[in-house]
Amino acid sequence: MLEQLRALVAQTGLTLSEQQLQQCIAYVQLLDKWNSAYNLTSVRDPNDMLIKHVMDSLVVAPFLTGQRFIDVGTGPGLPGVLLAIYYPDKHFTLLDSLGKRIRFLNQVKLQLKLDNIQPLQSRVEDHQPEHGYDGVISRAFASINDMLSWCKHLPAAKGRFFAMKGAAVQEEIAALPDFVKVAAVQPLVVPKLQAQRHLVILDPC
Repeated sequence: MLEQLRALVAQTGLTLSEQQLQQCIAYVQLLDKWNSAYNLTSVRDPNDMLIKHVMDSLVVAPFLTGQRFIDVGTGPGLPGVLLAIYYPDKHFTLLDSLGKRIRFLNQVKLQLKLDNIQPLQSRVEDHQPEHGYDGVISRAFASINDMLSWCKHLPAAKGRFFAMKGAAVQEEIAALPDFVKVAAVQPLVVPKLQAQRHLVILDPC
């Protein structure tokens, strides 16, 4: 599996150390182990997890700006865990409302020695941070508008929204509320993934 991951990373502009590669593999192994009991992801094959979870998360890394991030609706830590592996000097709050996912993420934090993640069980509208985040990341929200309506209290004054989307983003962009503007719509290339991916980056107006 390590060689497969190394080959996938080589098809991108990303650079991961041997330790980071090992952490990614350890994450997949933990996810696979817990998945049978906790049903954390519909992806069952660890080799598919490398593409659909690990690489799909990592390709966002070059576009992040700032130091403090929140991954809303993180699920089993996607993309937050992988981004925290890639950026050990940045901090990631991993927010989810389900206890089983937070228990899994606490185990990930312990076993992978990821001191820069903070799993947090809460509904997004109930989370009132003391300081706003530099970046609010979402991968699993139904629509950008939903993300913005539930998360607009989370970014700092100059904080950004990073919405990971599939193919059809133009309709959603056309319906954006007036308190944000589009900074970029970045096509993402995920090796071996036969699906379109985009990162929509939004700035406060």
